Amino acid sequence: MRFEHVLLALLSYRPRSGYDLRKWLETEGQFVRSRAHHSQIYRLLARMVADGWVTYEVDPREGRPDAKVYRLTPQGRGVLMEWVHSPYDPPSRFQDVDFMARFQFAASLDTAAAIRLVETELAYRRAQIAKNRHRDRTLRFEDALPEIDQAFAQRIGDEMHAYGAASVDRWVEWLERMLGLLNDRREKGTSR
Repeated sequence: MRFEHVLLALLSYRPRSGYDLRKWLETEGQFVRSRAHHSQIYRLLARMVADGWVTYEVDPREGRPDAKVYRLTPQGRGVLMEWVHSPYDPPSRFQDVDFMARFQFAASLDTAAAIRLVETELAYRRAQIAKNRHRDRTLRFEDALPEIDQAFAQRIGDEMHAYGAASVDRWVEWLERMLGLLNDRREKGTSR
């Protein structure tokens, strides 16, 4: 996922200033893109204007600096929709930022694309669970440091596995629920 895709998606909801984009990223979007510096946002917006993806109008502000309010162009909409429809390759870690950003915006832009995204993630996670859930996790020590408490190291490893297994199970449950919502939307004919 490129940061430009997030900005394009945000602009698909409504025109925004660079300040508005930064404020969203600091609050609602902090898990989509952490630590986005305002200079990075403005550099990307300038490049997106130069590439023809967005345009802006100057909004005069009394007593404050004027603001540039950015909006998508048809070309920017095309770039956004290309990202929404692009193949998704799940990483080994679940709840990936790329998945979360794609899902958040694809769900409202294109139900069929969101369904494909969730189905891809679900299939990957189910296969990952099937392959790894019951594997032997016995730690093997050979010439280990004398400070290592081998029994306790095994206990910690088992606890971490239990936590990870419960977490991925909750993730799969959530994905199944989202797939149900998306399929209901499609069946009711309210999808795009």
